Amino acid sequence: MNPLKALQEYGQSVWLDYIRRNLLVGGELQRLIEADGIRGVTSNPAIFEKAIAGSDDYTDQLKALEDKRDLDAMALYEQLAIRDIQSAADLLAPVYRLTKCRDGYVSLEVSPYLAHDSEKTIAEARRLWAAVHRENLMIKIPGTAEGVPAIRQAISEGINVNITLLFSRDAYHAVLEAYLSGLESRAAKNHDLSQVASVASFFVSRIDSNVDARIAAKLKTVANSAEQAALRGVTGRVAIANAKLAYRIYQEATASDRWQALAQKGAQTQRLLWASTSTKNPAYSDVLYVAELIGPDTVNTIPPATLDAFRDHGRPGHTLTADLEDARDTMDSLERGGISLKAVTDELLVEAVSLFAEAFDKLLAAVEKGRQAQLVKVSDSMTCSLPDQLSSEVKVTLEDWRANGKVRRLWERDASLWSNTDESKWLDWLGLAEDQLAHIGPLKRVAEEIKSEGFKHALLLGMGGSSLCPEVLALTFGPIGGYPQLQILDSTDPQQIKALEDGLDLTKTVFLVSSKSGSTLEPNIFKQYFFEQVAKAVGAGKAGSHFIAVTDPGSKME
Repeated sequence: MNPLKALQEYGQSVWLDYIRRNLLVGGELQRLIEADGIRGVTSNPAIFEKAIAGSDDYTDQLKALEDKRDLDAMALYEQLAIRDIQSAADLLAPVYRLTKCRDGYVSLEVSPYLAHDSEKTIAEARRLWAAVHRENLMIKIPGTAEGVPAIRQAISEGINVNITLLFSRDAYHAVLEAYLSGLESRAAKNHDLSQVASVASFFVSRIDSNVDARIAAKLKTVANSAEQAALRGVTGRVAIANAKLAYRIYQEATASDRWQALAQKGAQTQRLLWASTSTKNPAYSDVLYVAELIGPDTVNTIPPATLDAFRDHGRPGHTLTADLEDARDTMDSLERGGISLKAVTDELLVEAVSLFAEAFDKLLAAVEKGRQAQLVKVSDSMTCSLPDQLSSEVKVTLEDWRANGKVRRLWERDASLWSNTDESKWLDWLGLAEDQLAHIGPLKRVAEEIKSEGFKHALLLGMGGSSLCPEVLALTFGPIGGYPQLQILDSTDPQQIKALEDGLDLTKTVFLVSSKSGSTLEPNIFKQYFFEQVAKAVGAGKAGSHFIAVTDPGSKME
């Protein structure tokens, strides 16, 4: 029997750790399902980046989207990715039905930029779940401290979750608890548990890579031969040992009364999924992280090269539960050798979140590059260019921003982009549009009040920065029917003020006094002058209803 298919005899499902358009439309995934028994597909930003940047599979779709010039790189990526995820889910739907919701899943990751934001993670999980609209979808959520509440909430809402970036057994404990409590919350509302699925993606090979590097460094400073032998004895063995002990946690949890109560209500176990299973060290077997982790109720997500290798010379067997005492001894020896597994897994988690964010930066850059290539073909003949020296300097700077994720860091209010002091306090303008839309009600009420009062003119009294943006808006949008025409005063020249005033009906004019600090001299002079003029026209008691202040909270103007 095909060794990959034979893994099913030992209770393990094989998922493919790879996705790209030609795999789906060319029949290759269907062949892998039939010939190799592939039962699921996982994706991540790095996989999508390689697929989009390393092929022309997406050219046609980008071309089809060329008229949607308002879409940014993130929105375009989601359209590309969602189509692939839906296609994969449809191909795996028969597996999903045959295994009664146990397998047949395809995973799509929330933005790695949200790894430390619980609320935004659950909001994105809900949005992607609705957008893909496939019951055999799994939303990938990182197993960070902030990811745990999002996992619990998603499960309680019936969203399937693939929990990613698990390195430590403590982190696995936390996400297992999140799964159980999410199911219990769902059960308390009498909701169906049988179709809610989750896997806990436990990363393997990266642990050996990190530990082996630490051992190599430590051996240079250790003189004691016994200590040297102990360190050499655990080289290349820690990842497998860690995974085996994690599986022991799974066995204990599923044997508990708490789990049995959920199982009686139709709940599925949250299987451990072995991730990062390609061998990084050429001195080790190329199927090490498949062959040594075969056991019941587990998943191994395998990249194509490792899949080919195991198909060729893999030997299935019950390995996951074997030599458990040896696994414990390996961990003890590591600690005695002065290497903390907690330090290793903490470092790997931070590194993995950063690497996935960097991969996402590259992914969005690849999408933008593809989009620009299409837009160039349909753009008009207007062009502009910088002098050669400036052009090269700009290119260097743009590459620095791309390679070091500086746009992402800007949106995260990262003060280290400047002097790393107080810049993060001055970046609320980044979220201005979203904030204004979220609080649009009062602004609309003001607009309707001005309209109902019959004002014909709106004169902004500002100077410099406070008047430039309104001038752009006035020139861009022009007069709008039923509302006063916006005009701007940002000059203290008496003749200009007189000419502007002569064109106004002061009884039908609303004045917007704009000063951030509230103490800028010119807007205050404008305000005082026009207040006196309006008071003469409508009476002192009514003059105030013609004025609106735009200023900082707590200023004198407020």
